[in-house]
Amino acid sequence: MIEMFVAGIALDARNGNPIVILNDNAKKRALPIWIGMAEAQSITKALEKHKPERPMTHDLLLNTIQKLGYKVKQVEINELNSNTYYAAIVLLIDDPEHKLDTVRTIDSRPSDAIALALRAGCPIFVSAQVVAEGTIPADLEKDEEEAQEFKKFIDNLKASDFNKGGGPNDSFEAG
Repeated sequence: MIEMFVAGIALDARNGNPIVILNDNAKKRALPIWIGMAEAQSITKALEKHKPERPMTHDLLLNTIQKLGYKVKQVEINELNSNTYYAAIVLLIDDPEHKLDTVRTIDSRPSDAIALALRAGCPIFVSAQVVAEGTIPADLEKDEEEAQEFKKFIDNLKASDFNKGGGPNDSFEAG
């Protein structure tokens, strides 16, 4: 699992549908997930730290979880199947003395899990499978720069660079 964070909400230029964008901590990969308008508004309000006078749906869910004696440990976007993302909300009994560590997992849409995670202040994790299949480069300019540096490195390699020691137990030193 790779920890990611909400970079923001964007609108699909083709149809105006909202997209939540998750980034990895290095800001190298972005995971766009198309969501509903209500969820986009909820995520935006959480990002803006807006506190409604009365609890909205995701505030109500968090309040219910807490009143039942749990805390939101993390949310996980754990599967991508036929262009549909699947997520889970991971709950832990809120026992500061750690006498109990009962974990409960609740199936969720990613948009609801993300909205809840932002309110609970918990991490958002994405499975390696989802990262591999669903992310796109977040910094195309930096990726291109790294690719050019690597190409330059390869272009300057000579066969003699690989013939440092000759024996099977000799270590290769890059230089």
